Amino acid sequence: MLTALLIARAVQAADPQPYTVHIDATGNPALDATLNASSQLVSLRTTAPAGPFALVGRADADIERLQTVLESYGYYRRRVSITINGESLDDPGLPGALESASKDTPAKVQVNIEPGPLYHLRRVTLEGEVSEQARRAFGLQSGAPAIASLVLAARDRLLDALQEEGHAFAKVEEPIAYEDPQEPLLDVSIKVDEGARYELGEIRFEGLKRVHEAFLRRRLLLHPGEQYSPSKIERARTDLLSLGTFAGISVRTPKPSDAQGGRLPITFVVQERRRHAVNLNAAYSSDLGGSGGATWTDRDLFGNAEQLNLNASIINWGGTASTSLGYTLGAQLSKPDFLQRDQSLQISVNALQQDLLAYNQTAATAATSLNRKLSSTWSASVGISVEQEKIFQQGVHLYYTLIALPLSAKYDSTGLDNPLLDPVKGVRASVAVSPTESLGSGPAVGAAPATPGSTQGTQNQGRANFVITQLSFATYFDLARLGWTQSGRSVLALRALGADAHGASQFSLPPDQRFYGGGSATIRGYDYQSIGPQFIVPPSQLPANLRNTVVYSGIPTGGTELAAAGLEFRQRLWRNLGAAAFVDAGGVTTGTQPFKIFRCSPNFDCGLGYGVGGRYYTPIGPVRLDIGFPSVRLQGNHAVEIYVGIGQAF
Repeated sequence: MLTALLIARAVQAADPQPYTVHIDATGNPALDATLNASSQLVSLRTTAPAGPFALVGRADADIERLQTVLESYGYYRRRVSITINGESLDDPGLPGALESASKDTPAKVQVNIEPGPLYHLRRVTLEGEVSEQARRAFGLQSGAPAIASLVLAARDRLLDALQEEGHAFAKVEEPIAYEDPQEPLLDVSIKVDEGARYELGEIRFEGLKRVHEAFLRRRLLLHPGEQYSPSKIERARTDLLSLGTFAGISVRTPKPSDAQGGRLPITFVVQERRRHAVNLNAAYSSDLGGSGGATWTDRDLFGNAEQLNLNASIINWGGTASTSLGYTLGAQLSKPDFLQRDQSLQISVNALQQDLLAYNQTAATAATSLNRKLSSTWSASVGISVEQEKIFQQGVHLYYTLIALPLSAKYDSTGLDNPLLDPVKGVRASVAVSPTESLGSGPAVGAAPATPGSTQGTQNQGRANFVITQLSFATYFDLARLGWTQSGRSVLALRALGADAHGASQFSLPPDQRFYGGGSATIRGYDYQSIGPQFIVPPSQLPANLRNTVVYSGIPTGGTELAAAGLEFRQRLWRNLGAAAFVDAGGVTTGTQPFKIFRCSPNFDCGLGYGVGGRYYTPIGPVRLDIGFPSVRLQGNHAVEIYVGIGQAF
């Protein structure tokens, strides 16, 4: 009979008991957040329903758990009590009352918090020999709040400081705290044994297969005889990993028995990546259409981390700003540490064919550049390029041979090695100057190509010299700095662009060297290259009543100056999903009125676009879908533009 009674009670108690939880606020937002995160009453309320008996047990276990949280924040005279429907947990009639209560009415769980006084540190004692520099790194002072995380963080800082001074096997024991029986004060004592000081001994590599060890030793940031330093070892490991030829690099931790004459040998254990890789890519925008291609990569061509990339892509598949399918072909060879460390040589050969509303282009380019890393944030490059191209615009075939000396400098404080990753802080800025000499054929300086309806042909000209200058700036502000949200979830991004062609008039520039506005790179919401001056329809092609009126053809001419700016708000909604809202503005001029972007003329030289987007965050970067709208719909433009790709717009 007793067994049957217990079974019946267990079956009845197994019925889930719905409940609500309220935890008293302490006035400390961080403490309140930790209390809620630590409470199983909160975390298991919907995911693991409990019967009346289990609910009482869960609440009872929460008392000790929440008391531990309060102590970790320095509240050692705390008091936590929990009631369910106003009854204390030790009331023997509480489970029965919950069983008989209606399941339609959730039980009210009230967590009462009395934190008591905040404890402070009275005396902080380090028992053992410690340098003044290590003591400053420890940083824990009398009078500080007795918060466990602060004390433990100070202990870790002390251990790191001792190891950075060469004490590879220093020991810093766990803090021991003594409570004052009368006052809310704690005395903390920590035992320290710094041990012997060591230097770096022999540096070894294990796991090398194709990569030459001599190349790694030339690049290595460490040398035998230097003072042992974990941070320098880590920087050297990260630097070798940045070559891209290794899947992973670990450092074998030395033991005291490994020491030889006060020196510790260290071993880098490497795992080389597969030598060859194939990457596929695809993107879509409603103006430029779809694109897709593949890149074949050799990550270690000659054994010194030289990288060869061969790529082929189909572009302009069905876009409204293009007239037919195009392609790109390319080969790039990069040699790191060319002549000296942090300096690379890049050689590239590319071919391009594209048919746009503005012009049709077939081009081949060969270029070489020397890229130099100046610091963790600054880099610069200098190079030379030769381009042979044929352009068809407004019924005329134009032929150019362009020789350029591109110079550039870049600043990046975002802390991201991969530009596809999501920046949440810092600045990206660049300046590029390209002195260019144009050889061969094209319209004469100051002359415009033929207007629609002209007789097709080829126009020849002499040489033209000009300098292309381009500036870009982007900054990212995490709203967590204002205390409004969690870090990295709400970000304001701002970009500004400027470009100028000096030394040549509008039509003495090759059409592909002129500037155009519209599209994802400048002003979203407008068709690619749709913003800027347009060709005029010849009077002979107009009805008699319009021959004294200026009518634009809808075909862009391109300009000599460009300015644009954009503001975007990015918000993560869930773990992998996010949203964005943006506004872009900019304009293109021919140089007679530089950067006249906020006073639009009838020639469509400026515009403002806005829109919204979605983001799906992946390990290789966010997948972006943006929908843009023009503030004023231009002739031939669409009411909405769509952009899909990998990585943020900027």
